[in-house]
Amino acid sequence: MNARKERQNQILALIAREPIATQDELILKLREHGFEVTQATVSRDIKELKLVKAIGQDGRSTYRAGAGREAESFDSPSGGLLSGAVLSSDYAMNTCVIKTRAGMAGAVCTSIDGMEWDGILGTIAGDDTIFVLCRNETKARNFRDTIYTLIGR
Repeated sequence: MNARKERQNQILALIAREPIATQDELILKLREHGFEVTQATVSRDIKELKLVKAIGQDGRSTYRAGAGREAESFDSPSGGLLSGAVLSSDYAMNTCVIKTRAGMAGAVCTSIDGMEWDGILGTIAGDDTIFVLCRNETKARNFRDTIYTLIGR
């Protein structure tokens, strides 16, 4: 996955998890996740992702994915497989561990390999557990966050 796609997937993960009202807030969150971005880059990403502003429960206007955008963002067929098979995911240092339903780790691992995620060095699957070796801890955290977004957590 190229850097732009990875950054845009992280934007979708961030706005799915927490209310983000401004480009400045989004820039800060992206930087916390290891993405060095400018306002112009974030502005282009918002336009390309077709993000919209919506009024949240607290009355604040926050970014939301436009209609159908969530499914497109992670190259769905993987999204459907992951949401049905993955039970949990966590990371320690630069290794991410994914727990799946029994017998599903191989299929999920193949799906992850097909994502061509820039920060992943390799994967190993057992019956219900996958180890994902990432380039560094930031990449592992971002990958775990993306997995949780895909499975709806």
